[in-house]
Amino acid sequence: MVGYQEIVSDPSYTDQAVVMTYPLIGNYGITDEDFETRIPTIGALVVGEYNDHPSNFRHTKTLSEVLEEYHIPGIEGIDTRKLNRSIRDHGSRRVLITNAETTVEEGLAVIKNTPIPHDAVSRVSCKKRWYARTPDHIYNVVAVDCGIKLNIVRSLNARGCNVTVVPYNTDAKTVLAMKPDGLFLSNGPGDPEDVTPVIELVKELRGRLPIFGICLGHQMISLAYGAKTYKLKFGHRGGNHPVKNLETGRVEITSQNHSYAVDVDSLAGTGLTLTHINLLDNTAEGVECVEDRVFSVQYHPESAPGPQDSAYLFDKFLALMKEEKTNA
Repeated sequence: MVGYQEIVSDPSYTDQAVVMTYPLIGNYGITDEDFETRIPTIGALVVGEYNDHPSNFRHTKTLSEVLEEYHIPGIEGIDTRKLNRSIRDHGSRRVLITNAETTVEEGLAVIKNTPIPHDAVSRVSCKKRWYARTPDHIYNVVAVDCGIKLNIVRSLNARGCNVTVVPYNTDAKTVLAMKPDGLFLSNGPGDPEDVTPVIELVKELRGRLPIFGICLGHQMISLAYGAKTYKLKFGHRGGNHPVKNLETGRVEITSQNHSYAVDVDSLAGTGLTLTHINLLDNTAEGVECVEDRVFSVQYHPESAPGPQDSAYLFDKFLALMKEEKTNA
């Protein structure tokens, strides 16, 4: 998405609103096969100018039809670039989208009296397990769904992995009963400290099978090992973040979308090694525990925007599973 930015919580939906700073939104339309989630879960959409007549021959729905179908409020006519600059200067804030009859005092009262939600992952995670199989599979992977992007599942399928996607609160006994060759922890919304079931799952399964985490998965792995996380001023958004691989010295241009980061200083003594760093603000972009066969990255390798692809991370996960099967 072009010009993505977070406004934080719409109190009526207790979820994240999305601001699109690109001048015209909607003219491309929505194509079902391009979805990265089964059900859209944003709290609201804010645009400058909306066009409800898509010109893309592949489109199957208009944006407004999708918003109506999933009960997502939207608003146009906002100076989104000015709003974006305000967020960058002053940080993410809470917002209420309401009708013109609501007074400023009434709106502020709603915002003030609406608690910040701590159940973001439980609302976007699947409610029961589902399967993504591939012909002549080599490995079986259990993927914990905290808001998983479908291209992650496709990336694993393309490498010979049958994937079983499970709810975020699936326990270690259930995971092990599926006899996986590896465990994957997905991306997702909200504060990683709220996702205690997954943090406990990592504590129980680290060292017992290879574990790979992306984005929120990276943060939860770090918390499971005793590191700390903190909220960024306005988060990392977009497909242009330079990240240095400290093992190879190579700089990757990465896609990112997150509000929290791992405290680099808190990694000391946890058993985790810093493997990647963001060259814009020196935040942690990757960690690893070689002994436990656990590693993670903050960015999204399944959607690398440039020729310096990050697909090697999926190959690294496969190599760990291959080694595990060989030594079994």
